[in-house]
Amino acid sequence: MQSSVFKHAQSLIFDQQYFWIIASLLVLGDAFLTQLIIRFVPYTEIDWETYMVHIDLYLKGERDYVNITGPTGPLVYPAGHVHIHRLLHLITDAGRNVAQAQQIYGGLYMLSIALVCAIYKKAKVPNWTLLLLPLSKRLHSIFVLRLFNDCWSLIFVQAAILAFQSARDDIGILLFSLALSVKMSAILYLPGLLVILFKRHGLFATIRHMLVLACTQILLARSFLIANAESYLRNAFDLSRVFLYKWTVNWRFVDERTFLSPAWAKGLLVGHVTMLIAFGLFRWCRGDGGVARVLLRGLRRPGRPAGLAPVDPDYVATVLMTSNLIGIIFARSLHYQFYSWYSQQLPFLTQRTRFPFIMQMALMGAIEYAWNVYPSTPLSSGLLLAANSLLLLGIWFGYPEGKMFSKR
Repeated sequence: MQSSVFKHAQSLIFDQQYFWIIASLLVLGDAFLTQLIIRFVPYTEIDWETYMVHIDLYLKGERDYVNITGPTGPLVYPAGHVHIHRLLHLITDAGRNVAQAQQIYGGLYMLSIALVCAIYKKAKVPNWTLLLLPLSKRLHSIFVLRLFNDCWSLIFVQAAILAFQSARDDIGILLFSLALSVKMSAILYLPGLLVILFKRHGLFATIRHMLVLACTQILLARSFLIANAESYLRNAFDLSRVFLYKWTVNWRFVDERTFLSPAWAKGLLVGHVTMLIAFGLFRWCRGDGGVARVLLRGLRRPGRPAGLAPVDPDYVATVLMTSNLIGIIFARSLHYQFYSWYSQQLPFLTQRTRFPFIMQMALMGAIEYAWNVYPSTPLSSGLLLAANSLLLLGIWFGYPEGKMFSKR
């Protein structure tokens, strides 16, 4: 009897045919945990009130981003954010019914868990990995105790990754555009996405997908662009934005003067671009004979796929998540809600290294710890940078094109 129970438990944890059973149990269990958090842990107001004040001004007819401001600052998010929060404004009695908003975000959190499970299933991630997903204290807080707009961008990104894994790239690009329309941070996936589209479809189709991306942004922001295009673009897509030093999670060990300096920002940008180029040149196209051959095929036959190796679900998830991780490492500043950008990707990414299991768990633990230190300290920031960088290094020497590629 005892042996039979052990065998069933072992099958549940390791056998892919039981993946959705353990995923379903995980979703139900985490739903219960989320309800307990909503009920017993106090809500903390940070940006929700400001979101609603912005929508109040929008509903009064204001379309110039310069004039849309609230208690914690001006509107600095693209038009998709406005459209989503206009609906939330209606449902939650202009934001006054916070309990109802928490339930909506609780449902959103469960949807994100389900989408991650689907992404993991496509990439053939071991069943037991799912057990790591509900363990983040910070991520629960970001969704149901803070109500940050990052959660909506995350959902669209996850749905887009799943669509790209399924080779439904037309749907994927629309979902990715929706993510970008909520928060500019989704742009961190774009370099990896360009590699995937170019290899899978070639030059012409990649250009077409980028035009769809741009047109979707224009369509969603039409009223703001008509009112004051310069104001909208400067606020919603400000790549030179200077963040407050007191909120930084990743650069606390740097003094404030350095943190705010243009030279520091340029150095991070150079590092970001250099690392993306390095992965593009030496890691993401190895199965196709190298980046030079991919580019040559793509330019010679712009209407046909530029890659030779299959762009499988594991490759898609690995390249997109690595592209995002690179952007996070070199971000000018990370605030606490930004942990949602990659928290649920960490179990997957650690398995794309060759590190032993204990080291993989230690990396995730160190990253989770650093994101839960408030306010951040030089030690927590240094630990976060070291862990993120070590993770990226592990992927470089591990499985940068996914584990499926290594088995071919």
